[in-house]
Amino acid sequence: MNKIDCFGDYCPIPLLKAREQLKKINSGESFMLVTDHSCVVESLKDYFNKSTCEANCQEVLNGVWEITVTKN
Repeated sequence: MNKIDCFGDYCPIPLLKAREQLKKINSGESFMLVTDHSCVVESLKDYFNKSTCEANCQEVLNGVWEITVTKN
C-alpha cells in the first residue's frame, strides 16, 4: 500500500495528492494518506465517500490521522 505524507500540507494540497494517487490504483486497491490537520480529514472523507471510494480515518496519535482510501 502506498503511503502519502501530508504533514504540514493545508487544503487543498492533500486532496490533490490523493486524487492523483487514486488515478494510479486499480479497483479493490488502497492507499494511505497521513496528515496532521483535522480539516484534511473532513475534506477527504467528504470527497471520497461521495465517490466510488471508501475513506476510513483513524487518529493514530494525538493530532495525527491516517486515512485509508479504497477504490471500489
